[in-house]
Amino acid sequence: METVIAIHDEVMPEMKTIGQLVGLLKPLADSTEAGKPYQAAMEDLQASYKSMMDWMQGFGDRFTYEEIMEGKPLTSQKKEWLEEEEIKVKAMRDEVMGSIERARELLKKQAQD
Repeated sequence: METVIAIHDEVMPEMKTIGQLVGLLKPLADSTEAGKPYQAAMEDLQASYKSMMDWMQGFGDRFTYEEIMEGKPLTSQKKEWLEEEEIKVKAMRDEVMGSIERARELLKKQAQD
């Protein structure tokens, strides 16, 4: 549980970063050839934000506050679920961090042009 929560806590502050990057990309994004990469990067960020929200919803549906925050012992079924959630949260972290990195690289390149 500690590992899963630590990954969540690592990614959560990046939700603000996603919002900031979407704000920077939005004026550059459109359906023209020049705007398509910015549109794609913006959509990538929005999808990763949704992944975080969806993961948190699903995790909260599976575990109680006491199990998450107070270390209440888990049933064998919930231990299996926790293993699944660790895989999911790592994939979500990679998606979020990847979308941020790609957007930053695109904006950095744009600033250099």
